[in-house]
Amino acid sequence: MQNFEQYPYLKNIAYPQDLRKLAETDLRGVSDDVREYLIDTISQIGGHFGAGLGVVELTVALHYVFDTPKDKLIWDVGHQAYPHKILTGRKERLHTIRKKDGLAPFLRMDESEYDVFGAGHASTSISAALGVATGRDLAGEDFKVVAIIGDGSMTGGMAYEALNNCGVLKKNIIVILNDNQMSIAPNVWSVHNYFNTVLTSPALRKIKDKVWDAAGDRVRLAGGKIIGGLKATFTPGMLFEALGFKYFGPINGHNVVKLVEMLRFVKDQQGPILLHVISEKGKGYAPAESHVQRYHAAGGAFDKFTGTAIAKPVTTPLPPDYTKVFGMALLEIAKENPKVIGITAAMPDGTGLNILQKEMPERFFDVGIAEQHAVTFAAGIATQGFTPVCAIYSTFLQRAFDQIIHDVSIQNLNVIFALDRAGLVGADGHTHHGMFDLSYLRLIPNMTVMAPKDEQELRDMLFTATEFQQGPIAMRYPRGNGIGVPLAASGFNTLPIGRGEIMRDGKDGAIVGIGPILYEAIKVAQDLEHEGISLAVVNARFIKPLDEDLLEGLAARFPNIITLEENVIMGGFGSAVAEFYAEKGLSPRLKFLGYPDAYVEHGAPSELINDQGLNREGILKSIKGFLNEIEVRK
Repeated sequence: MQNFEQYPYLKNIAYPQDLRKLAETDLRGVSDDVREYLIDTISQIGGHFGAGLGVVELTVALHYVFDTPKDKLIWDVGHQAYPHKILTGRKERLHTIRKKDGLAPFLRMDESEYDVFGAGHASTSISAALGVATGRDLAGEDFKVVAIIGDGSMTGGMAYEALNNCGVLKKNIIVILNDNQMSIAPNVWSVHNYFNTVLTSPALRKIKDKVWDAAGDRVRLAGGKIIGGLKATFTPGMLFEALGFKYFGPINGHNVVKLVEMLRFVKDQQGPILLHVISEKGKGYAPAESHVQRYHAAGGAFDKFTGTAIAKPVTTPLPPDYTKVFGMALLEIAKENPKVIGITAAMPDGTGLNILQKEMPERFFDVGIAEQHAVTFAAGIATQGFTPVCAIYSTFLQRAFDQIIHDVSIQNLNVIFALDRAGLVGADGHTHHGMFDLSYLRLIPNMTVMAPKDEQELRDMLFTATEFQQGPIAMRYPRGNGIGVPLAASGFNTLPIGRGEIMRDGKDGAIVGIGPILYEAIKVAQDLEHEGISLAVVNARFIKPLDEDLLEGLAARFPNIITLEENVIMGGFGSAVAEFYAEKGLSPRLKFLGYPDAYVEHGAPSELINDQGLNREGILKSIKGFLNEIEVRK
């Protein structure tokens, strides 16, 4: 049991009904306690940080005014929902967040009745909230529905589709736009630029000074026709009111008493309501206020007072991570090839494109949290003879599946997809694992799909992709540090498309796989050698097209073939190998090693890999079991 004595208000709050027993004058103290507890906890364990600090007062006010869980709060993404978890029965477990068997990193319906809708991807909250409100009305029930969405999520087109539909259906729904000018990186949001221009214009300030501020709280809250007309004409409300919303704001998102006052007013308004709240990401913690990108999520523990990361002892220097290797290679290629450009969807640092952004900003494009647009934008650029490298996490590229098919593949355009975070990413859990890309990419006509076994092969594959002018090509690689192989000081090798390599030869069977997990396969083969079992290890390199000559040769030599991949087995690399052998009428005994037909939870990557049996010991056990089964059948 954690000791909450140092938090005089929070110690007495387990659930929102405890919060609602307090006087409004106590809410500032509650907010201070929540913020302090969040800083104390995350500084020890790491986790999403800045967004939660920015919505402390808003979270307190929402749970104070609305009758949760009867009234429904639907948070976008969930980065901002740590304070929500603290106030809804989970404060004593906050130290377990993102850990194996601990609290989920995002909201989950099966974790709490207060989590109305789960989401790890952005821009979904308004659509979900409108669906909840529609279901409420169809069932004849009576409760409030509130969507809380950040301005970063407003760069996604799905948010506008939902806003438009809200105006058509005219359901009683409240949308709170939490505007902090940030997602993970600074927003590329034209609407926000418009907001700033309008809100700082001399004409608006003059009108506001003479009319709006002089009107007093009661008149402002009453929303009289004159004030409403001025608001709709001269403030950001023009856009939202055109979509059928009643617009209120902007309001200071860190004045909890004023937030309560405004929420009470809009709570009983009819039809779609949009409340515009101005907040500061990282509010109340100076290092996070100064470095909003760095403190979007803390990778581990840090000093509470300085914000300095607490480094783990390292006995030997770590190899460079795949993201940095990719970013440096792309810059090197772009300097030699004027047709190569980089595109990302709000993740310049996460994808390594910040390196290109810094050195060649004219060749770098951040389109915001808009993966669908990123892909079609890349397709359009490709029609003009350029070679766009679309760097998007594996989990996020799922959002643009139709665009990959309709806009890129059907037209056979030369677009490169660089899929970072392939495989199990760890603490962000099942919404972020890159478990499905081999399956959803290899089924697409004209698509070439490859995966490097190490960081040097990543460099060569990226170069090969930029030289490849026969349609779309995708390369997937994991998060984290590389294998540690020597990297070429400069220059690249062009890899033959659809050709693999034998890394280690053998006599009794072959492990055929893709990606860095092949280095574990080498160790397994060495272990088995001591037991008199000789296995070859083959780096297929390409998932599509397969190296058919190599596979036919393996089937001719070996009765037993094991496929190995960090992807779901269903529809993945192993499936491709099995389909090929079936088509050719070849029948080696096959064993598929990969991820099951299930979602994998959150936890440290090493823990999750162990659980899935894809560590050295797990692979060894599976292969021995497979070979023993064969012996028993004999």
